[in-house]
Amino acid sequence: MRPGRIAYGGQAESCRRRSLRPFRRMKSADNRGIGAPVRRREDHRLLRGAGYYSDDIDLPDQLFAVMVRSPHAHARLGHIDIRSASKLPGVYAVLTGADYVADGIGDIGHVANPAGAIDWQKPAFVNCDGSAPFDVPQPTVVRETVRHVGEVVAVVVADTEAIARDAADLVVVAYDTLPVVTDALKALEHDAPSVWDECPGNVPLDAELGNSAATHAAFSDAAHVVNARFFNNRVINCQMEPRSAVGDWDAVAGRMTLYAGGQGVHRHKMILGTMFGLGPEYVRVVSRDVGGGFGPRNMMHPEFAIVCWASRRTGRPVKWRGDRSEAFVTDYQARDLYTDAALALDADGKFLALRADLVGNVGAHTVSFVPLSNGPRLLPSVYKMKASYARIRGVLTNTVPTGPYRGAGRPEAMHTIERLIDMAAAKTGIDRVEIRRRNLIGKDEFPASNPMGTTYDCGEFEACMDKALHAADWPGFAERKADAIGQGKLRGIGYASYIQAPVGAPVEFAKVVVHGDGTVEVPIGTQSSGQGHETVFPQVVAEVLGVSEEAVRIVTGDSDEVPVGGGSHSDRSMRLGGIVMQEAAQKAIETAREQAADILEAALEDVSFSQGIFRVTGTDRSVGLFDVAARAEDGIIAADHLFRGRSAAYPNGAAVSEVEIDPETGHLTVIAHTTVDDPGQAINPMILMGQAHGSIVQGIGQAIIENGYYEPDTGQLISGSFMDYGLLRAGDLPNFRTALHEVPTKNNPLGVKGGGEGATVSATAAFVNAVCSALAAYGVADLDMPVTPENIWRAISAAETA
Repeated sequence: MRPGRIAYGGQAESCRRRSLRPFRRMKSADNRGIGAPVRRREDHRLLRGAGYYSDDIDLPDQLFAVMVRSPHAHARLGHIDIRSASKLPGVYAVLTGADYVADGIGDIGHVANPAGAIDWQKPAFVNCDGSAPFDVPQPTVVRETVRHVGEVVAVVVADTEAIARDAADLVVVAYDTLPVVTDALKALEHDAPSVWDECPGNVPLDAELGNSAATHAAFSDAAHVVNARFFNNRVINCQMEPRSAVGDWDAVAGRMTLYAGGQGVHRHKMILGTMFGLGPEYVRVVSRDVGGGFGPRNMMHPEFAIVCWASRRTGRPVKWRGDRSEAFVTDYQARDLYTDAALALDADGKFLALRADLVGNVGAHTVSFVPLSNGPRLLPSVYKMKASYARIRGVLTNTVPTGPYRGAGRPEAMHTIERLIDMAAAKTGIDRVEIRRRNLIGKDEFPASNPMGTTYDCGEFEACMDKALHAADWPGFAERKADAIGQGKLRGIGYASYIQAPVGAPVEFAKVVVHGDGTVEVPIGTQSSGQGHETVFPQVVAEVLGVSEEAVRIVTGDSDEVPVGGGSHSDRSMRLGGIVMQEAAQKAIETAREQAADILEAALEDVSFSQGIFRVTGTDRSVGLFDVAARAEDGIIAADHLFRGRSAAYPNGAAVSEVEIDPETGHLTVIAHTTVDDPGQAINPMILMGQAHGSIVQGIGQAIIENGYYEPDTGQLISGSFMDYGLLRAGDLPNFRTALHEVPTKNNPLGVKGGGEGATVSATAAFVNAVCSALAAYGVADLDMPVTPENIWRAISAAETA
């Protein structure tokens, strides 16, 4: 057992799938290769300030763009007076939506309806009436109607950023304000303002999943039913690096280049090509170091297209540097979901069925339905039940559009089922752990299909639960609670299981290039935004090739160097990137084997490969991989692999949260938080542990303090700065207990399921369960997030008054 790991039981035979050749982990005396906790080699560069981010890119003769943004959430545009701004010395151009239309540029086609989780060649959603969901391109520069605060209505291009900002202040825009709606449930009311006239009723998506009739029948037979409305509060994506971009139009070649940080260059390349009417060979997208992604940076933003347009208009490179205030009203936000849900149980506490009505706030534009696709199919989670059904509605409002954010629908689903289970335990009088244990899918019951049509291939759910309970010292909680009560405090503990079904873009590419000088280059279509790709990917390639990890260099973030790829999101980087790297490396070995056979003057079948050396069986003749490459044409051995389709995987795990509350003030302290994650085969457990820490903070942050709040009458973002939007600090949290429980999948050769999101997926449920445990004596059954001291104090006061 490697240091820092917690041992786990044997893998069930039913988890094994023999159709794929598994990759065998090599034993390494120096603790290298797959499974080793190798330190992140990119940190030396990044911590010294030697990273190369979007704002570090400056091109010769570049101009600067500043956006003129709407201060209103809903308004018709009137006259835009640019005369004073245009006369300011140093101003190169002041552009409006009329110019954009005149230049024949299209708006942003996000393709909100994602590829299906099972059949990736079909869209995920069809509305209940058989129609396609409403999905229109997002205006890049608004021409007629502003639909949320911060939308771009004009662009100033000048010699310096300071001049551009001064000129932007001189642009005068006439607005005819319109009624506003910011809440998804309010937007469903018959007299609610229409965000888009083309979508009356504000419901672009109205779909269903599961079996309504079977679910209704199961509820009719139930001995117990619990139901509740849960609100999963809106969060704002606060990456360390605000967005920046440089557009560069080459008029001679007719070619566009965008430099912008993101989670994958190929999606941006595709969308830009469509917008500008350019073929793939005429669009290049470059993304170097990225200071945080978490989902929203996988999407195209208007400013990225604007700098490209401005460059083509002016004939010079154009740079835009977003500030934090802009980020709050332009970076796509997340969550903001109402779920009315119910759980049916029999007399023994066995789950019969679950039903849910989901109403998600998609904001002013249909950027992505991914969270509404991901969550409902996992509502049954790791538990057995006969039936389930969900109605799924996406609703337009005058707020910043929402989209994927760490977990992307799965935290919302786990919050729903795990809160319902705690409520069911309270109603039936069955212990919270015992009621879960009675309903968990057993390790010998795989493959296991949930009632939403998702089939899990393997897992040890009860083992994960037991490991988390043990690490959190669940049995010792009663004593700790008594001690807290003795000090006038309340103490609560909460548990949550979780499961994911990561999907993401159904394409990935890698190429392995072995050079005769002893180095290996690996162009790959993923994009790191802090996950440690420069360290972990070489661990895979080096082990397959039998070379040192230091010899392997990852090439990414340039669509000219990597022709195709899916980017990094939905736990896909190693799950799909690992497949293509391993296959490309194996192909490179086979190509080199043929040349090695010629060099060694041996039959191909007599040449074996191990530890970077080709050997002739039964002799002492051998030649190294790099020596073969040196003798090859051009001094290289190269092979690539393109994957299209789905590679199903189901990361899962468990979390325990423990809190203490001062009943006089509502002040809350997180005493401990424990997570156990099953990522399948862990390529680098140390990096996974680090990702778990950040994942926990984002989950608990949403539960405690984060909230994107809009003033309902005006649509103004009240929490529009770090003065108003809460983010946790290190001192707000305890040390975390994290552990892995590796049950490799057989759905890919590396056995990888995915890691990095799981602790977020389980965090809010475990935390709110802990808070409600602490407040049980007051009869508090649930609290909406964020669970602030004020909300806690009000709940206690209301209970005491009653």
